[in-house]
Amino acid sequence: MKIRRRRKLVAYSNLLDHPIRFNAFVFSRMFILWAVLGLIGGIISGSYWVVLMLLTDFLGTWQGWLVIPVMAISGLLAGLIIYFIGDPGEMELMVNNIRFNKGKLDPKNNPSMILSSLLCISSGGSLGPEGPLVQVTGSTGTWMGKILRIKGEELRSLSIAGMASGFTALFGAPLGGSLFALEILHHKHSVEYYKAIIPALVASGFSYVVFAIIVQLGLGPMWNLPAYEMETVFDFGWAVLFGVIATFVGWGFIFCTKFFKTVFKRIKTPIFIKTFIGGILLGTIAFYIPITRYFSHFEINDLLEANGTVQFLAAVLIFKIIAIAITVTSGWRGGFIIPLFFCGTALGLLVHTIFPSISLSLTIVSCMAAINACVTRTPMSTTILLATLTGFTYFIPILFASLTGYFLAPRIPFIDAQMEEKERRLIKRKKFSRS
Repeated sequence: MKIRRRRKLVAYSNLLDHPIRFNAFVFSRMFILWAVLGLIGGIISGSYWVVLMLLTDFLGTWQGWLVIPVMAISGLLAGLIIYFIGDPGEMELMVNNIRFNKGKLDPKNNPSMILSSLLCISSGGSLGPEGPLVQVTGSTGTWMGKILRIKGEELRSLSIAGMASGFTALFGAPLGGSLFALEILHHKHSVEYYKAIIPALVASGFSYVVFAIIVQLGLGPMWNLPAYEMETVFDFGWAVLFGVIATFVGWGFIFCTKFFKTVFKRIKTPIFIKTFIGGILLGTIAFYIPITRYFSHFEINDLLEANGTVQFLAAVLIFKIIAIAITVTSGWRGGFIIPLFFCGTALGLLVHTIFPSISLSLTIVSCMAAINACVTRTPMSTTILLATLTGFTYFIPILFASLTGYFLAPRIPFIDAQMEEKERRLIKRKKFSRS
């Protein structure tokens, strides 16, 4: 029986190794694989989101000072999961594997990533589900490729397509999610993985449909910015100016994260102690400034409707940056893209108090675009994502702000894996010589 099954599997895989011959179009077995991967990615993302919302509603019932022990215990449990089941790694490891490990993403630590990230995000950590979803769906692409004996660039493209399906499901933007999955893998000004754009788009499209059905996702913008009408060409200049201001805040976030990274590295304890300490710190911040809790998917609209004072907005911006930095460096799991958009919103509202005659939507979107492009180095996908998520239909001002954040970003990127191999070796040598 085993021999027969193996023969059938070989026969099916050989059949899949050739394009569908009865089709006169550019339609091959790879399209089917990308589509199936997108469907699986949509199911995984939708299921993850449903469980995340249920957990968030449950843990969100504890308010006031109780938020501190809730987040501390959640951090401890997440750390224990990582300690005993396995460390799933972070965004840097995933980018490294795509670039230097032939596009292979290991699925063995997916249970640890799913369980730990659900606890971290639902309890109120300042990281979103995009990181875990991308890792799980990307490794699903690798798993499918191995089963079907796919190698080389096709395997890498399948992994990237899986990543894109995860990005797209959360953001509800197939084009922006696809480009983000490609762009975050690049180094400096090089675009290496453009060959994977079609697989990413196909997987994203199918993932988006499935995710939208599961969570009943609407087709409109996610965040309710006021309507914008471009009045003069000077709006491009304002976008650049606000982009410069937001880039300085992006620098501040990067240095804040490096500071806390150094602090937690000096704490020579198991990871569950670090996540416990991180939970206490995050709970304390959330107790005093509740809007900084969670990954800001819904809190952006709350902030837009709050009509906060200058002091309130400044406090929200500063402590949200600190909260994201602590979440990233203390071992909590998740992604930082949507939290960065929240920081851009807070900064945009703050800047608007100084320039009240300029469109509020232009100010906020420019700040959101620049700070994200500065940290993640993704100007193209950031532009498309924000246009979709905010309903801001004028691409060019967003692009100007995104490029401003990109070109004024620190030479050494926030995600170390985005560096060229030569730069990585040089920095390692310098660190070794110092030690």
